[in-house]
Amino acid sequence: MEIRQYTEAMEENNLSPFAARSNRSVGRRIPEEPCQIRTEYQRDRDRIIHSKAFRRLKHKTQVFISPEGDHYRTRLTHTLEVAQIARTVARALCLNEDLTEAIALGHDLGHTPFGHAGESALNDIMPGGFKHNQQSLRVVEDLESGTGLNLTWEVCDGILNHTGSGLPSTLEGQVVRIADRVAYINHDIDDAIRGGILQVADLPSFCLDVLGREHRNRINTMVKDLIVTSWNKHQISMSSQVQQATDKLRQFLFEHVYIYAEAQAEETKARHILQHLFVHCVKFPQDLPAEFRGQTVGVERAVCDYIAGMTDRYAIAQFKQLFIPRSFAIPDSSITALGLGANKKNVESGRKIYGDSE
Repeated sequence: MEIRQYTEAMEENNLSPFAARSNRSVGRRIPEEPCQIRTEYQRDRDRIIHSKAFRRLKHKTQVFISPEGDHYRTRLTHTLEVAQIARTVARALCLNEDLTEAIALGHDLGHTPFGHAGESALNDIMPGGFKHNQQSLRVVEDLESGTGLNLTWEVCDGILNHTGSGLPSTLEGQVVRIADRVAYINHDIDDAIRGGILQVADLPSFCLDVLGREHRNRINTMVKDLIVTSWNKHQISMSSQVQQATDKLRQFLFEHVYIYAEAQAEETKARHILQHLFVHCVKFPQDLPAEFRGQTVGVERAVCDYIAGMTDRYAIAQFKQLFIPRSFAIPDSSITALGLGANKKNVESGRKIYGDSE
């Protein structure tokens, strides 16, 4: 018996009747020979972790654009927190941890630079709109490595439906969908407190009474409630009281953190950068990297793929290169040739040598 088959037998014997079994996957778009060691969902997880899109998440904004400090979340640390929370729930409910982890690790691969400000900017300018969950699916199906990652249907379904009105077909996907919200609600509060935007006392008293006053207590309450409420059921959900407190806390963040004045000012700049890059690249598609030129999807779709894949700092660098004039300096050798070596300081100050007046 191969190691993979042994793992599949363990899944069959130990997982919940509601769990997804890797040997019963709908399959991949392009059929592949099974791995001797890893199950189908384990292979998907590994492909995501080794992808360039996953590595780029470390330089993509979660909420605060270019924060000054090493302890603020990025899109990558958010993804890891989602995966940790989701695996805890999946293990407790005897669901498939490998499928859960693969969906969690891949759910934000298509997110733009500059967080939700970047998503909003592309949504406004891209014909047909832009949603990061749809872009994440596009990354794993088409863009990564030029042909996509050829993931299983269940992982793709979980990635596509982790947000919005759609509901994942597997319980593992439903776990990730809620774990995503649990993670960002709590770590965005933590980052806002660290940034001086909030204090714990500012949070709604009802939410603190139900969920807890400390970061770890709130996560613990949400996770335990999710497990207890979903136990032996064919749906993942919270109890009504915890769900109400969670929703109220999320609404509070939208009203007091996500529209914070200073953050909004930076988001306006971020929108400006991405939309100007979009317009320029549509007008001059020859400036696109080779892998985005001449695609059958059309120039606007290709430009959108290019910009959505950028990190924050790469987008800023491209904007500077295209729209910001470069500084000009006279090299020392030229100063000497002009016989101005003794008056170098005057050249640098730009006054006496050139007769500039004050």
